[in-house]
Amino acid sequence: MKLARLGDPGHEVPVLLDDATAYDLRSVVPDLTGNHLSPDSLEKIRTAAQAGDLPVLENADDHRTGSPIAAAGSILCIGQNYAAHAAESGSAPPEVPILFFKAANTLTGPNDPVAIPRRATKTDWEVELGIVIGTRALYLDSPEQARAHIAGFVTADDLSERDFQLAESGGQWSKGKCAPDFSPLGPWLVTADEVDPTNLTLRSWVNGEPRQDSSTSDMIFGVDHIVWHLSQYLALDPGDVILTGTPRAWRSPAGSLT
Repeated sequence: MKLARLGDPGHEVPVLLDDATAYDLRSVVPDLTGNHLSPDSLEKIRTAAQAGDLPVLENADDHRTGSPIAAAGSILCIGQNYAAHAAESGSAPPEVPILFFKAANTLTGPNDPVAIPRRATKTDWEVELGIVIGTRALYLDSPEQARAHIAGFVTADDLSERDFQLAESGGQWSKGKCAPDFSPLGPWLVTADEVDPTNLTLRSWVNGEPRQDSSTSDMIFGVDHIVWHLSQYLALDPGDVILTGTPRAWRSPAGSLT
């Protein structure tokens, strides 16, 4: 299923997208939050859709597209997780996943405006595959258990201010990752049962110019390994988002927005 949220900020309507039609989900779930991403909730949506019980949201194309989830409990990020990206950064491939965090209030819609931070000089973009957790994952025994805890996948843009991240970091990346609206998500969430995350194309453009073009097949640590690995150190709760790393730049130098 393809799930989205349409409407003005704070007034989004959860919808199921089927071809060019948006079906209003409010008779089944009030919103797409961590509380409504469990297998049971997703099955209720699926059942209602198959029964023809969902009303059409009229004039859906006229509505703003918000983040496909209302809020993220945590936004966890994996750094240097593509072999080609690690190489272009001059780094050896990591032996274990590199973890950093973004503030939950960086979440925004895929087409919303983003204010460049004060003093910013090197703000740029990173297209990523995002994992959305559906059920709590803690101390999983193996990567094979991970998929049952994933509600779905989203496209994400991990925006960064590189001077804050590197020159002023104090050894931590999060200063350059946490400006307001630095985590555009969407336009939709695709449920895990419909996605093979091992061979997805990831592309980004800036002002119509291609900047990244790669595949998740270049990941060093796959989706299931990431979820399993993180669960050994912290609890992944419903609604948490994991950004799985960015591929290499399509051209060099990649440039910036500032």
